[in-house]
Amino acid sequence: MKVFRGYRHPQLAVACALTIGNFDGVHRGHQAMLALLKSEAQHRGVPSCVVTFEPHPRDYFAALAKRPETAPPRIATLRGKLTELAACGIDQVLVLQFDARLASQSPEAFIDDVLVQGLGAKYILVGDDFRFGAKRAGGYAMLDDAGRRLGFDVARMNSYEVQSTRVSSSAVRQALGAGDMQQVSRLLGRPYSISGHVVHGRKLGRDLGFRTLNQRFSHWNPAASGIFAVHVFGLTDKPLTGVANLGIRPSVAANDVNGGRVLLETFCLDWPEALGAEGGYSKIVRVELLHKLHDELKYDGLDALKKSIAKDCDDARAFFAAMHVETTRQTTRDRI
Repeated sequence: MKVFRGYRHPQLAVACALTIGNFDGVHRGHQAMLALLKSEAQHRGVPSCVVTFEPHPRDYFAALAKRPETAPPRIATLRGKLTELAACGIDQVLVLQFDARLASQSPEAFIDDVLVQGLGAKYILVGDDFRFGAKRAGGYAMLDDAGRRLGFDVARMNSYEVQSTRVSSSAVRQALGAGDMQQVSRLLGRPYSISGHVVHGRKLGRDLGFRTLNQRFSHWNPAASGIFAVHVFGLTDKPLTGVANLGIRPSVAANDVNGGRVLLETFCLDWPEALGAEGGYSKIVRVELLHKLHDELKYDGLDALKKSIAKDCDDARAFFAAMHVETTRQTTRDRI
């Protein structure tokens, strides 16, 4: 999959089938839309293309109004979004910087500049609640009318439901906020995961006896937070079990190396000796958050923190043992 920043790039395909949206989480509704887009692109003999935005438009307007609390929590980082779009088989992604120019651009100008002249769109697929342009003035009817005049097809896809629940990024955020990881998996069609480079931290974990993999995220307000039982991918051929803390570490001083930014700290329950003590650094690992143990807590000192981490590890081992028993039972039922 090719990724482009801006639509004036010599390698950007100028005739394509495309869809437009934030695609935060790339949930099952998004996946159904992308499957249809791929089919239509293949039928027309053109590449499939996703047009998305960074930052999220609501992030931009929240910052503009100096009310950061009004921005929605994010399900995924840009890296995570692009990884899932690639997994869906999309040919190219156009990441448009959402700034003052784009926010003030009229729907008509967006159609002409981006969709027609920039991308040479042959087919455009949108959701049933699609709005675009300054003040969200554009919608499906305007886009369909432009398509008839300018020579591209427009289609609209209805909402996607799972167990009578409309699948949306808002529903995924709500489930993540509640720590309902089973519901999150149902909405996403996969376990919720976060990926990124392992970086050096304060080394507090090793002092406490729990060496961690640190992944730091600037400018990201995740929809999930707390302590989780996790699977870790990217270190060995098989996933490793672990415990992870996603958040800002309220028990650690705000002026430490993390500086109050979001951090994902993961302790692997059984560290492979072949990796060596420093074997995780600089690797890109993916951490699946499978079960929430509890919210982040503030402890009165490092001894209390150490005892809590030890209990979290015990609870995680119990979760994985129960999961193994259930998997064995399911396998036995399948054989019967």
